[in-house]
Formats: sequence, structure tokens, C-alpha cells
Amino acid sequence: MLAIRLVSGPEWLDTLVLPIRPAGPAEGPDAPAALVPTTPPAPGDVLAEAGALLPAARLTGRAGELREHLRPGGTPQRLILLGVGAGDEPGWRAAGAALARAAKDETQITVMLPAGDPAALRGLAEGLLLGSYRFRMTEAGAKPALTEVDVVAGDPDALAPTLTAARTTAEMTRLARDLTNTPSSLKNPQWFVEQVAAAVAGQADLRLRVRQPEELAAEGFGGILAVGGGSASGPRLVELDWHPADARTHVVLVGKGITFDSGGISIKPVPAMKLMRKDMAGAAAVLGATLGAAALRLPVRITTLTPLAENMVSGSAFRPGDIVRHYGGLTSETTNSDAEGRLVLADAMAYAVRELAPDLLVDLATLTGANAVALGKRHGALYSENDQLAADLLTAIDAAGEHAWRMPLPADYVEYLGSDLADLHSSPEPAKSVTAALFLREFTGDLRDRWVHVDMSAPSWAEEDDAELTRGATGWGVRGLLRWLATL
Repeated sequence: MLAIRLVSGPEWLDTLVLPIRPAGPAEGPDAPAALVPTTPPAPGDVLAEAGALLPAARLTGRAGELREHLRPGGTPQRLILLGVGAGDEPGWRAAGAALARAAKDETQITVMLPAGDPAALRGLAEGLLLGSYRFRMTEAGAKPALTEVDVVAGDPDALAPTLTAARTTAEMTRLARDLTNTPSSLKNPQWFVEQVAAAVAGQADLRLRVRQPEELAAEGFGGILAVGGGSASGPRLVELDWHPADARTHVVLVGKGITFDSGGISIKPVPAMKLMRKDMAGAAAVLGATLGAAALRLPVRITTLTPLAENMVSGSAFRPGDIVRHYGGLTSETTNSDAEGRLVLADAMAYAVRELAPDLLVDLATLTGANAVALGKRHGALYSENDQLAADLLTAIDAAGEHAWRMPLPADYVEYLGSDLADLHSSPEPAKSVTAALFLREFTGDLRDRWVHVDMSAPSWAEEDDAELTRGATGWGVRGLLRWLATL
């Protein structure tokens, strides 16, 4: 991963980056972009040259805009003018990502930063680390990219905790991307278990328990068993616990972990099936957030549950019309084996409520295509009955550079969950994202008013590079969850 180093003064040999911003109202609509003051400032000759370039280059200073200027024989040899927009964290994040892509053939660059601005540092660092992410499985491996960035920050010691938070957040987001991008020819429930075990190896303050199929059957996890029953790779339930001594709040995070979703007997068409390696992005996100919280020593207890299964077609696959008995005894009728995610989540949530008694319950899932129909590719759909909890989580998600929109839980839609044969119908047709959330709510018990469900199927995947997102898995949810957990 790209190395970012805080330094008190420029030590460049080759490439120097100066931030620029749009002209302010007082400067007039046609004024060129302006240099952002930095501490310490760049040398006078470099500043004078940059100032002369701005009107000639017609730069606007918008976030992510970039112009390189060669200075043969000079020091530095290259000067990059980098737009940071309003200079807030999102602007610096977009700038960092653009810089990572533009400087991919460099080995080292130096970036000048405004004095005492942790938001600028956090945005820049996350943008650099996430924008430089690549996932390829080729004989030669990924092409070497930018390896080191020096950030001139005036007072490195004061900003060191900010860089640590940014680096940890980006590292865990990259882990979630790696897990999600991995092809299902390699990735099955046991493979995911092995990745978790490797990540927590040697960390005595993280407790890991993995339930095998036999234990799931003995304890009554009928939803997980039903969905995983058609695959030669049996299901698992991962339980990972971070329990610091000073924790005052216990949060359970549940992430959907379908390592491949064929749709089961209700088989998907090929175009809808080809990216179903991403159907465990919720599990990857909650795992990344938990590992990040432990690395940052956040004083909140977190228990992460990832129900893992491969939804396949075979003689042992569950059938449309089957009745599933979930953990705790509730039964559901399913007429669509491609609505499998809610079945595994229901088991994990019921277990959390009955056995773990947390203060808060949050689940993340690539649950429905209806999420994208309603909100497009960049927003998750957030459901909760708790206004303050929903507002707090939405604020954290937005601050982290992710996006979600709160959706309703209408009382008159509950009737769609009615079944002649079981306690619940798991896959009614109307309002699919909403009714899926209402179905999950039935398994929250006493935590109904302290529960949040996020349907994040759409933003879990990017079709092309976009600011800090790179084509493929986005790791959506890690950044927002970590911001929120840090406030508890």
C-alpha cells in the first residue's frame, strides 16, 4: 500500500504538488484559480511561477482538477497544481484520488498542506490510498504505482492521529474491496473464514468463533442452512468480538455473506449472475469496520456476525414454497430462492437479539436490485424506526464520503408479509426493498427501536473509476461505520 509520510518541511527531489482553489465571489466570476496558502510556504520562485501559470492555464480549482508543469533543470523538476474545490474533506479526497491516478508512474511526490487542517489531511490521505487501489489477478500482477507521498504539514505530531485514522480506514476499505473482488472460483464460505482467521491471528483482544454446518443444524439456524444447502461448500457463521475494557456500548454488526448467488432454483439470468461474487459485500464491510475499530482501539464493544453461504442449484437446494424455520422458531415461506439474503440475515439477527443482548443492531446487505432502481448507484437505502440513530448514522456515512438515504417502513405494508402456511412470507412482490426491511424487522425483538438496516447493493460496486472509487468493489460501508463507531 502507498506510504504517506508527514514532514515539517519540503524534502522533494522531483515532484511538488501545490493546492489551488476556485476564485472567491470577491475576485469575480472570471478570475483564475488561486493558490491555497500552505505552512510552510513553497519557495518564492516556485510560488511566483505557479501564480503566473494559473491565468494562462485557465484552471478553475475544482476538486480533482490537475495540471502538470515541467521545470527542466529546476528543483523541483515537476510542479503539479491540484484543485481542492472548497478545501473541505470531500474536496481533498477527490484531489487525492486524482493525484494518485495522475502520478501513477512516479515513485515519490511531495504535497503542500494548509496549516492545522486535519480534514485536508484525512481527505487527501484517503483519496490517495483508495484512488490508487487496483485488483488484478494476472501472471505479472498489478503494475507498480506511486509508492511514497510526503505531506508537508507544519506540525506533523499534531496531525499524526488523523493520518493514522485515515490510513486505517483506507486499509480496511481496501481489505473489503479485495474480499469482494475475489472471484467465486476461489471464494466460498470456508475461504472467507480463512481470511478472517488470518486477519485476527495473534490479536488476543479479538475473539473469533466459527460455526460449521453441524453446529448450525444443532442450534437451529434454519435460514443459513436452507440457503447453503444446495452447495458442495457448506455454510458457516462467523462471530467476531472486539471487547475493550472501557466499552460502554455494545453494537452488533451483521453482514450478508453470500459468496456466490446463482439465484438457486429461481435461477438468475446470466447478465444478473456474472457479478454475484459481490453478494458478500455486506460481510466484507462489517468485518473491515470491526478490524478497523480494533486497530484504532475504539472504546465500543462490537460483535460482528457474518452468515456465509453459497446459493447454488442442486438436488439438495431449497425450493420455492419451502417453509424455513429460523433461529428462535419463527417460520417463513419463500416463493423465490433468489430472495435468499434476508433468510441468512434473519437467523443472525435473531441470534444477536436472543443471545448477545446488544444496545444497537445494524445490518448491511446487498439485498435488492430495487435499491438501485430507487436511489441509483451511489446511495444505500437506510431503514430505521429510531430518528436519532438514523440521523447519526446518515451523518457519519456522509462525512466519510459515502451516501445513503432514509427510506420508510410503512405500517400498511406489513400485510404483504402474511402467509397461509408460515409466520411470514419472506419474498412478497410489492416494494421489494421496503418489504425486505419489514421482514428483517420481525427478527429484531426488543431491539426494534434500536436497529438499522442498510440495503447497499447498488453502491457496493462501481462500473468505472470515480473520485476515490475504483472500478469494481467499492468497500462501501467500512468508512461510514468507522466514523459512526468512533462517535459512540
